[in-house]
Amino acid sequence: MKTLFNNLSFLRRQESQKRKYIFLFSFFLVISLNAQEQRQDTTKVEKLDEVLVKAVRVDAKSPITHTNVSKKDIAKRNLGQDVPVLLNFLPSVVTTSDAGAGVGYTGIRVRGVSAQSTNITINGIPYNDAESLGTFWVNLGDFVSSVESLQLQRGVGTSTNGAGAFGASINLLTDAVSKEPYGEISNSFGSFNTRKHTVKYSTGLINDHFEIAGRLSNISSDGYVDRASTDLKSYFIQGSFVDDNTLIKAVVFGGNNITYQSWFGIDRTTLENDRTFNPAGIYTDDEGNTRFYDNEVDNYSQDHYQLHWNQRFDNNWSTNIGLNYTYGRGYFEQFREDDDFATYGFEELTVNGVTQNTTDLIRRRWLDNDFYVINANVNYKNNNLDMLFGGSFSHYDGDHFGEVIWAEFASQSDIRDRYYDGNAKKNDFSTFAKANYKLNDRVQLYGDLQVRNVNYETSGINSNLTMFNVDENYTFFNPKAGITYSLNDSNDFYFSYARANREPSRDEFENDPDIEPEQLNDFELGWRHKKGNFSFSANSYLMLYNEQLVLTGEINDVGAQLRSNSGESYRLGLELEAIIPLTPKLTLQPNMTISTNKNRETITSLNGELVNLGKTDIAFSPDIVAANAIVLQPTKNLQMSLLSKFVGEQYMGNTENPESKLDSFFVNDFNLTYTLETKSIVDSIVLTGLVNNIFNEKYVANGYFGSFDFDDASSPTGVSTGFFSGFYPQAITNFLLGVTFNF
Repeated sequence: MKTLFNNLSFLRRQESQKRKYIFLFSFFLVISLNAQEQRQDTTKVEKLDEVLVKAVRVDAKSPITHTNVSKKDIAKRNLGQDVPVLLNFLPSVVTTSDAGAGVGYTGIRVRGVSAQSTNITINGIPYNDAESLGTFWVNLGDFVSSVESLQLQRGVGTSTNGAGAFGASINLLTDAVSKEPYGEISNSFGSFNTRKHTVKYSTGLINDHFEIAGRLSNISSDGYVDRASTDLKSYFIQGSFVDDNTLIKAVVFGGNNITYQSWFGIDRTTLENDRTFNPAGIYTDDEGNTRFYDNEVDNYSQDHYQLHWNQRFDNNWSTNIGLNYTYGRGYFEQFREDDDFATYGFEELTVNGVTQNTTDLIRRRWLDNDFYVINANVNYKNNNLDMLFGGSFSHYDGDHFGEVIWAEFASQSDIRDRYYDGNAKKNDFSTFAKANYKLNDRVQLYGDLQVRNVNYETSGINSNLTMFNVDENYTFFNPKAGITYSLNDSNDFYFSYARANREPSRDEFENDPDIEPEQLNDFELGWRHKKGNFSFSANSYLMLYNEQLVLTGEINDVGAQLRSNSGESYRLGLELEAIIPLTPKLTLQPNMTISTNKNRETITSLNGELVNLGKTDIAFSPDIVAANAIVLQPTKNLQMSLLSKFVGEQYMGNTENPESKLDSFFVNDFNLTYTLETKSIVDSIVLTGLVNNIFNEKYVANGYFGSFDFDDASSPTGVSTGFFSGFYPQAITNFLLGVTFNF
């Protein structure tokens, strides 16, 4: 890939690299000049590392529904599976895996809301793809090994950077500065030839101020589904300067993924008879034999360059500035059998007296993009008031183009010709002010105002060889307010209201030029109880949508799920969560979400006519999602957990068609960790085991569904409607075993 890529857009890449280095060098210079002028304050305050995510996180007293996950929690099951799978047992979460085993392309839905509507930030920097609005964790293999903590906010949550949260937000904080040097070597092995190898280190604080830390990882798997292989290489490097009131971090991370495509799913008959079958790359050779193309892969690289400066001036005032540059590039490659010349702009040709207008070929469809971000905020805090003012600006510039790299009949095409070529630019600017005010010992008020402006422009030709021109500008006002009442030290009650607006994605503009942005009014009412080691929380929510972009059930030609406006819709639910210590060594950690999710009116085409189905279930929105962990810790160094997950039945479309139903499933995993402390060069050895789906449940967590019309002379109208569906089977019983050496 590297050789090919270096021959593409060479001059443009040179200019991009220059912009990147000028961008970073200029800011390093500004920091150096300003840091010398800042007044030192010897009063110790909250950790400066946490300031990186202060603008997008909430605290325990906030009227925002949230769950915190620590580094320790993540490490117990970090054996190579992607971030969504590691969050599978959090409230209201449903996860999916194209390859079936949690390695490769994975997805997450919270409260039934698609991944495109979940806001993701890393150190406060937006991570969602600017155009698709989705999140591709496969580009950051083993990233959780460099995560200090994360917070999942359900509902609209607090104001965040990047695209608005429309059902959830996940913000990640990378590794904190380590005072002491350390080293770590981690290896895991498991079913489907899954392997994870990680080397990690930190110098500790040098001269009490400087730290360099890093990580190299490789994750590979053959996948549960046939040929759904994954090869993920990733890195993380961090350089830090820390003082009593100053923290400067330069963070560079990224990776490359080569993943055999498994995004087409299988039909119901194949699911019953050959559930691991993968149709990707299938073709028939000249002898009539069924073959599979060996390089039907997604090959994509992404590098992130972040620079953060946190400065505390005194006990009341602090600032944070963050810069980011992301460089993404890559392609997916496909063998196409008997494709029409017109698809690629080829002209007919005559071969041995026979007119040819179709050909077998291999194509690559490319993405090549640059993404720049600057965040800045100012925090004022005293005993009763915590105020934060800030803003964020991002610029995205992305090229979309396609190449035919081989063809049986190439017509007039030349090597590296682009059969389509387009560009997209997106500017996103937001500013916010938020405050927590302690009215008295019992009442805390919360307010949050955000204004966000988005401009999206496209030009050129898209993959179906039509002009694709979008020029849309949106300005959104997103107010939020809430109140927390503390009855006593053990009980808090809260209520909040939040509004969110969100623009459509590139796919939505391609499918419907008149697509509308979506709007959400979110009401949350909750109770948090904590006494000793026992805790319980209950949260009810009402999410009222206007023109919600719901999943239609259909997918496009690259397996991405499609969305469309649904008019008025709502999600009404109750979330319950608890930690129950039965004995000092045995704990239960259950959670459950009961909800109803409805389109108020659904109109569809049936037998050539529009039919109003009235109120229908929203696609991919089960009424019940529950999880539980039974945690036994007989000794300080040994922990065993039985992890259970139940997901109720759900529809893959919005018409409640029985053919679109996914059955409910109940899956159980067993997790074990044992720490062996040593008195040698190795400080400790951690053994980890994970058996997924211990009862061998054959289940499906994701799929697609659609309808089509066809001529039928026997029907009164001459037209009938047919349906198609596809399913992504998840792995039966499988295991992962790991060992980590800590130095």
